[in-house]
Amino acid sequence: MRKQVLILAGGLGTRLRPLTETCPKPMVPVAGEPFLHWQIRDLKEQGYTDIILLVSYLGEQVKQHFGDGSKWGVNLQYSFETEPLGTGGAIRFAIRSLGELLDDDFLVLNGDSFLRAPLDDVAGFFEEGMFDAVVTTYDNGLKSGLEPTPVPNNLKVKNQIVIEYEKAAGLEKGFDRVDSGIYVLKKTLFEMNAIGEGAKFQLEDVLNPLIAKRRYGGFKVDSRFYDIGTPERLREFEDFVEREVRHGRLHGREPEGVR
Repeated sequence: MRKQVLILAGGLGTRLRPLTETCPKPMVPVAGEPFLHWQIRDLKEQGYTDIILLVSYLGEQVKQHFGDGSKWGVNLQYSFETEPLGTGGAIRFAIRSLGELLDDDFLVLNGDSFLRAPLDDVAGFFEEGMFDAVVTTYDNGLKSGLEPTPVPNNLKVKNQIVIEYEKAAGLEKGFDRVDSGIYVLKKTLFEMNAIGEGAKFQLEDVLNPLIAKRRYGGFKVDSRFYDIGTPERLREFEDFVEREVRHGRLHGREPEGVR
């Protein structure tokens, strides 16, 4: 599997208004850099340099800042939606508009969440051939020293197979894991599905039918994920970034020689 990543970066960020009235959600400042900066730096450090940004709302600001990605040592391409199509629709639009630029299999990241995950291990789990899609998950009940803010558990996983999914299900329903926002997907999932051409749809509309077929894998990670969906969560992620930069585990500036 070639190291190609799609980032869903077209969200409206309505819960962050007024901040996102003039700034696209992925460009919201975090510790002096746009949120996307931290995702791209983590991808680069793991060798994932072929990145496609799926943008819509105020997407021109994203391209103006990041350009072709050479300053960050990566190769950036863009897929511009004229109107938001949902997470699933955005991926299918990119497949149709970019054609052979997209590989048969690729990683997908949400453009408003950050997770430290061993991407080669995630991709290797997918390449074992048991699944048409894989999602990273973590146990929301585990305390990792970061004191994570609890988020709704929405997955049941058994023997590394996702057996049930429900948004904001909670522990009281027996849902023990959290979808933590990194996926490995087959392109054919979007080429062969029955959802109408041009329709707006979500990624889970494509993934949920795989559950009954036992073709949806869950890869467990020990790290929690952060999202910037609300002002409170944005501050929480910024605190995390500042800690990591202070201890040398994240880099806010480019290393010497990278242009």
